[in-house]
Amino acid sequence: MEVDGILPLWKPAGITSHDCVFKVRKLLGMKKVGHGGTLDPNVSGVLPICLGKGTKLLEYLHEASKTYYGAITLGIATETEDADGEIIKKQNITTPLTNEEIDNMMEKMTGNLIQIPPMYSAVKVNGKRLYEYARQGESVERPKREVTIYDFKRTDSPNYDKEQQTQTWHFTATCSKGTYIRTLAVDLGEALGYPAHMSSLVRLSSGGFSAKEAVTLERLAEAVEVGKTSTLISPLEEVMQHLPAKTLTMEEYKKVKNGMPMIWSDIPKTVNKVALYYKKQLVAIYIHQFGHQFKVERMLRNDM
Repeated sequence: MEVDGILPLWKPAGITSHDCVFKVRKLLGMKKVGHGGTLDPNVSGVLPICLGKGTKLLEYLHEASKTYYGAITLGIATETEDADGEIIKKQNITTPLTNEEIDNMMEKMTGNLIQIPPMYSAVKVNGKRLYEYARQGESVERPKREVTIYDFKRTDSPNYDKEQQTQTWHFTATCSKGTYIRTLAVDLGEALGYPAHMSSLVRLSSGGFSAKEAVTLERLAEAVEVGKTSTLISPLEEVMQHLPAKTLTMEEYKKVKNGMPMIWSDIPKTVNKVALYYKKQLVAIYIHQFGHQFKVERMLRNDM
């Protein structure tokens, strides 16, 4: 079957994002399938899967903010910055930190931050992924990146483990694309004066989809079996409804489908991007150029 749209999938822990794409491709019997934002294999959560013409919206899903729920453990650092890695540093916490100390530092870590991606990550340096260097015991200079933390809050009372002399609490974080929550946990620990790691993580939202909307691979398989797959897939029009919209006339569509720049005096100059519709279908996304002129940024349908 061929279908255009976005499937908000709930990725289980234990498989890669690419595994999910492969499984969806096999279940639906279609080739044009991609995902809108990698999740680590050990992390579960919302993974938007783009289908057919939906793959043309991949970059827009990547750009969208993401929300996570996880746990930070203070007192232990690991080589992977999460619970799966070998312990590389331990520092006993003899006096547990107060809620106020933790909350104040978490608040300071909102806004624009500079992050250095972990060695165990898929970031490429000189054509090779960082985790490949890490597995070979090599160390390379990692590129710094600016990310934005919109919200970072503690959600429960910290648990102090007297035996391990560690302290753990849960949090929610909403952040921009490219943010490593593992690194956020490590940097928070450093700011508090202790080694730390991210001890658990779940992605609650991504690409405008929430956990409530996400479907499991099992549910998708059941829907395919009874011919009700379409009920689980969001159309392109729904995915891009956050953008200002413009309905095209037949004459305008003839120009747009050929990628011609357009002048629309009825669109405010403050609008950066506009979603164009013809016969109630999303056909293109245009971006502001200058004055009242817009040019094509992404063509979705030029065969109507």
